[in-house]
Amino acid sequence: MSLELKQSLKLSQQLVITQQIQQAIRLLQLSHLEMVTEIQQEMVENPALEEIPGTSPDLSLSGDTPVDGKLGQISPVKDMDDPPEGRGEKIDWERFINGYSSTGTRRYASTADRDDLPPIESKLVGETTLADNLLWQLRMVACTDDERHAARVIILNLDERGYLQVSLDYLAEDLSMDMDMIEGALEIVQSMDPIGCGSRDLKECLLVQARFLYPDDPFLPRIIAKHLENIEKRNYAAIAKALGIDTEDAVEYHRMIQKMEPIPGRQFSTTGNFYITPDISIFKIGGEWHILQNEDGLPKLRVSGYYGRLLRENSASKKERDYIKDKLQSASFLIQSIHRRQQTIHRVVQSILDRQRDFFEYGVDYLQPMVLRDVAEDIGVHESTVSRATTNKYLQCPMGIFELKYFFNAAIPRVGGGDVASETVKNRIRVLISKEPPLKPYSDQALVNLLREEGLKVARRTVAKYREEMRILPSSKRKKMF
Repeated sequence: MSLELKQSLKLSQQLVITQQIQQAIRLLQLSHLEMVTEIQQEMVENPALEEIPGTSPDLSLSGDTPVDGKLGQISPVKDMDDPPEGRGEKIDWERFINGYSSTGTRRYASTADRDDLPPIESKLVGETTLADNLLWQLRMVACTDDERHAARVIILNLDERGYLQVSLDYLAEDLSMDMDMIEGALEIVQSMDPIGCGSRDLKECLLVQARFLYPDDPFLPRIIAKHLENIEKRNYAAIAKALGIDTEDAVEYHRMIQKMEPIPGRQFSTTGNFYITPDISIFKIGGEWHILQNEDGLPKLRVSGYYGRLLRENSASKKERDYIKDKLQSASFLIQSIHRRQQTIHRVVQSILDRQRDFFEYGVDYLQPMVLRDVAEDIGVHESTVSRATTNKYLQCPMGIFELKYFFNAAIPRVGGGDVASETVKNRIRVLISKEPPLKPYSDQALVNLLREEGLKVARRTVAKYREEMRILPSSKRKKMF
């Protein structure tokens, strides 16, 4: 068999995704806040893109967003001598100018001048971290300089939970200190408030707290050191037999352990609150459901007429004309992409509303099974388009705020025929567990039997899967003795 090179012609069809199509796809899957950022960035980079005068979005922080979702209008520029809003008199410019010294610097205002200013403490937003708190306590501890230095290094190597992230051997080698010095510094840190900081694991953290809270108890440290697994399983009989105590005493020790703090640094956590901005709202007026897209922060855009005239005048060079053409086309396509994005999202939500109307009327128990294909066939687009249109987007309705993907659920068969959404089954499992007897919680098989009595045909492994997805412990760990 010989190998040779030759030329040939071949006709073929292939899908070419241009840069503009890639941009349209990317815009479709952006959330509302990401879309606002994207438009602002495009307005900075593209001089041919401009905002229509009089359509600036209302970005005030008052929270009084109009129900109709219309964008705010730009207020006319007021004369400098007009009184500010909320004031009944004009600005005293003579008094203002006299407030400056001859050197041009502002003199300190009198108490009367500061009456309308907020107190200074309202501007202090700094938060005390766990390390700051421990270092402040360290300054008041009586110890040697080496112990203080080692304790400081330990504090600076704690994670947000308050646990030590490096080994003592590494600290001893890095600081060129003996192990006794490092262990002494660790004891200093562990004795600070909150108790337990500097521990390497949960067991050590609980042991430190047990020795501090109950120094004369001989059994609690032994239970923490050797029987945490039995505590987790509520196997009080095994603990009582191993320690030679009554079962009631083992239950009491469990109650004592529950009062301890497994995460000492929790109170100093800097994790902030994350707020969801709904991309679309559904509300009912006069018996009819209405869809309102969130346009807060989205300016009305248009292609700049100046660059269009500049292109028609033929006064620019070829390079400049090519640049202008490129920017004009980019601006035009961006506006079209934004319009198509809003249309697609509206059509997707309208299809969801039509199919899940009972949910919006009566709640999660009436959620219907629905997959991407159902909506895609309804509005005449590909499933991937529906997937992108529902990614990272949230819907606000009388039932609360939900991610759009929440409404897509697999079908679970009913005993007498028909299907129910998997999210409805999860909700029923959650409700049944919330009402279970605390001394005898429902097993997964018991939940299967209870669901079957309600007409839901669910396998035990399905119940276990849904329970784990909802982060609900198994029955052996939900049992409460007190």
